[in-house]
Amino acid sequence: MTTALIRVPGIALEEFARAGGLHPDHVRRLVALGLLEPLDRHDEDLRFPPSQLAVLGRIERLHEGLSINYAALGVVLDLLDRIAELESALRRYSRPTGVPPWTRTD
Repeated sequence: MTTALIRVPGIALEEFARAGGLHPDHVRRLVALGLLEPLDRHDEDLRFPPSQLAVLGRIERLHEGLSINYAALGVVLDLLDRIAELESALRRYSRPTGVPPWTRTD
């Protein structure tokens, strides 16, 4: 009897937690708080896209470096993302003439 191997996308919970230096239960708690996005929330076997490792690192740096509790981190992450979007728009619409983009009429 042969069994076909099916490659499931993403990083398994245990491997993801180990890569982030955390316990799997802690990762589950971050998912419950909405700070991490697994590939499928309804599956008991949580799997994560590789990009979530960077998000996990950012979460832990903010938590450790600024002593921000996990419940407040969602707001902080949203604000930081919004700031990055606004800075990107500012760079995109800035003119070399030094005219601020909010004063443009075009």
